[in-house]
Amino acid sequence: EVQLVESGGGLVQPGGSLRLSCAASGFTFSSYAMSWVRQAPGKGLEWVSRINSGGGSTRYADSVKGRFTISRDNAKNTLYLQMNSLKPEDTAVYYCAKHPVPTIPPDVEYEYDYWGQGTQVTVSS
Repeated sequence: EVQLVESGGGLVQPGGSLRLSCAASGFTFSSYAMSWVRQAPGKGLEWVSRINSGGGSTRYADSVKGRFTISRDNAKNTLYLQMNSLKPEDTAVYYCAKHPVPTIPPDVEYEYDYWGQGTQVTVSS
């Protein structure tokens, strides 16, 4: 059974940092691209960042570029999102999501086949 379990969310002041983790199990983690997707209150899903299976290729939404860093540890079956210089507009539930392929070309959107349950990030003073 595929499981994706996010952790690391919480309440942080503007300008602060958080590191999200996503523990994966039930599949060969190192063989698949992964993404972070968020949903702000009352809004739709917004893709945040993506990393290919080997970790050598990453992409970011313009809204987080330069502030967030996606990474993965394939030995630990874990996906990360380091979030720095957080803004109130980053407040959202953050989900990790698995793609059904190992690599995705940079400018291509691709479907997800599994999602985690999400972790709440609140940026407020």
